[in-house]
Amino acid sequence: MKKLLFLVMLSVFMIGMNSCNRCNKDKENDNAQEQVDSTDTAKLDFARLVAADRQEMFVIAGDDYRWYETCMRLNNYLDEENDGTLAELVNVFQAVVARSESSFDTKVYKFQHFSDGTNLKDSIAGFWVEDEPMNDDAIQLTYEQAYEKLMETNIPKPHSRYVTLRKQVGPKEANPQYIFGNVREQVYVDAVTGEVLNYNPAFGPDLNLGTPLGEWP
Repeated sequence: MKKLLFLVMLSVFMIGMNSCNRCNKDKENDNAQEQVDSTDTAKLDFARLVAADRQEMFVIAGDDYRWYETCMRLNNYLDEENDGTLAELVNVFQAVVARSESSFDTKVYKFQHFSDGTNLKDSIAGFWVEDEPMNDDAIQLTYEQAYEKLMETNIPKPHSRYVTLRKQVGPKEANPQYIFGNVREQVYVDAVTGEVLNYNPAFGPDLNLGTPLGEWP
């Protein structure tokens, strides 16, 4: 029954906000989003953007917010010549906000940053699923450091331009992971220890059912 309830809730929520395919969403076609600013081409700095968006969430909800994911899209494919430069970065949060003195809404917030300097912000009523919040995790590696760890290994690189930082719900306890890849192949870089694995540590090598969210190319 719990499994059925979870699947129904997930299906309803995904109608409103497609999982990490949102990282691949064309910003010109997203009329629901609010354009915050646009400047010249800029390098997307992972640490700065995560810190800035978390600060904005603190202004919105104080300590009562959850940081669930940071999705990134590279300029080039991981298994081809590239330097790890990002074309897009998306931070995803959830918070409870007051509608009145006696009523509250739970909202998912999405902050999109593009390499052309455009920043977009969107929110939708609903709950985020499949991830644990990362607010209190001692994340030691930035995206740039995780990318270097990935490239230093002999593990085959996925034919993908996507990476997501998330702490997936699973049967095993695991640190947040930088997940490079798509639904067919992934490489996991531990955001705390820097360990690189070709299986999802939240499920283990013998039960690797966990994958990044979305049908990524």
